[in-house]
Amino acid sequence: MYTTSEICQQFGQILNAKSKVSPTGCSVSLKRSFQAHVQGRKSSSVVPVGVSFEAIDAQGNALNLAEIAILQEEIPRFTEAAARQGLIVSALHNHWLFTEPVLMYLHIQSVEPPLHFAKKMAYCFSMLKSLPVPTNE
Repeated sequence: MYTTSEICQQFGQILNAKSKVSPTGCSVSLKRSFQAHVQGRKSSSVVPVGVSFEAIDAQGNALNLAEIAILQEEIPRFTEAAARQGLIVSALHNHWLFTEPVLMYLHIQSVEPPLHFAKKMAYCFSMLKSLPVPTNE
């Protein structure tokens, strides 16, 4: 059986980003690589992508969560890819008004082994116009 730290490292590798272990689990922070503006002002903080897991049980299953800034036109392909893999699309909403391009925020969840979830998310990311990229953190 792998430790949470080892699983977290593999989790990050699958998602092509640095992972961060916490006392309760693991997280990976990415961002979308396109330019976004809020009220005409350039912003890089409105295009986050976060993928995490926590609460691994004795069978190796964890609560897996993801949130991604997504373009309106990317929603159908991305959500279809998630649903085909048995992931729950738990929310789709806006965070900010007056964005250019129009941004929505999609939440995904599952209970399964974290590395399975990471692979499914990597597949979903391949449906996007541009892959998420690592943050500078």
